Amino acid sequence: MTEPESLRADLIVSHQVARDEEELLTAALSALGATPSVRVLPPRRVAESLTWLVLIALPLQGFLKTLADKAAEDGYRQLQKAFRSLRRPTAAAVPPPPVVLQDPATGLRIILDHDLPDEGYQELLAVDLSQYHLGPLHYDRAQGRWRSAPDEAQLR
Repeated sequence: MTEPESLRADLIVSHQVARDEEELLTAALSALGATPSVRVLPPRRVAESLTWLVLIALPLQGFLKTLADKAAEDGYRQLQKAFRSLRRPTAAAVPPPPVVLQDPATGLRIILDHDLPDEGYQELLAVDLSQYHLGPLHYDRAQGRWRSAPDEAQLR
C-alpha cells in the first residue's frame, strides 16, 4: 500500500514573524501531513503595509478535510495554537493582521482573524467551499458562520 501524497503548502510570512513562530507553523502543518516550504518577505518600503501576517497557499478543500479528520488529534490543536501565538506588532488602534489561507487553484481566501473564537475554527471544518467563488471568507460572530460578502452580493 502506498502512502497518500502529501499536501504541499507554500508558507509566506511577513518579515515581522519571528523564526520561532515560523517553526511552530511549519511543525503544525507537517503534523497535519502537509509539506511546507517557507518564504519570508523582505521589509516593504512602500506606504501601504501587508494586509496579512502569514499567507498559506495550499489546496483548501483537502486541507480542511485533513483538519476535520484530525480535529481530535494534536496536529489540529498545534496549528490553532501556532496561529494564536503569532506576535502581531501593530499600533494599538489598528487590529493585528490576520493569517490567510489561500487555494492556489481557485484563489479563494479564508481570513483567520487573530482573535478567531474556537467556534470559528470548528465551523471552518464544515465549510463547503464549492458554495463560494469570490471570497474572501470571514467568520461572522453574530451569525456563527463563515460567509463571503462578495459572493452574497452577487447572489442578490
